[in-house]
Amino acid sequence: MRVALADDSRLFRNALVEMLGGLGFEVVIAAGRADDLLLRLRSTAVDVVLLDIRMPPTRTDEGLRAAEQIRQEHPGVGILVLSTFTDGHYAERVLSLGDRGVGYLLKDEVDDAETLGAALRRVAEGGCAVDPHVISALLTRQRHVRTLERLSDSERRVLVLMAEGHSNAGIAAAANVSKKTVEKQVTAVFEKLEVPGEEQHNRRVLAVVKWLRTAGD
Repeated sequence: MRVALADDSRLFRNALVEMLGGLGFEVVIAAGRADDLLLRLRSTAVDVVLLDIRMPPTRTDEGLRAAEQIRQEHPGVGILVLSTFTDGHYAERVLSLGDRGVGYLLKDEVDDAETLGAALRRVAEGGCAVDPHVISALLTRQRHVRTLERLSDSERRVLVLMAEGHSNAGIAAAANVSKKTVEKQVTAVFEKLEVPGEEQHNRRVLAVVKWLRTAGD
């Protein structure tokens, strides 16, 4: 089975080459940058690609963008992302590549060669391999999104104004509604976001924090 891999750490990259070679894989590409990987894939046939998320030059999402391009240019090639991040957003981008031939594993959780080898074979054969910790992060993210979806448009507007620091009177003026209406909407926000019934100011902060976390995801 022919493998291409990309990771900007030379030490880790060399260790992967040695590990995979010992498992019977043929590593035909070992790149330190995503753009180098993409270029070499255009002239080298592989069964599966193993790559990191953050690589030069920006060390943000080069690996994910490369994975998306690989899926477009080489739809039959399996893609396994090996990362240090459990971020649900990253995992969703990987899994959005399709329901076949994709995987997302954590570097810290791949504690033996056989685990990685089995995941590579499964992905190369069209299966899926996702670390349990990543699945947990995905479920948490989905719960946050579903919670936020409970809010009506007007309640979301109130929450945004709360995040900007407005008082109930300020929200009423900005939204052109009565203060009593705002009070009802604020109470509805607390209830729908399941914010504990503590002191009013703290509840406002907790509601905003919950919203920001979801928006950040």
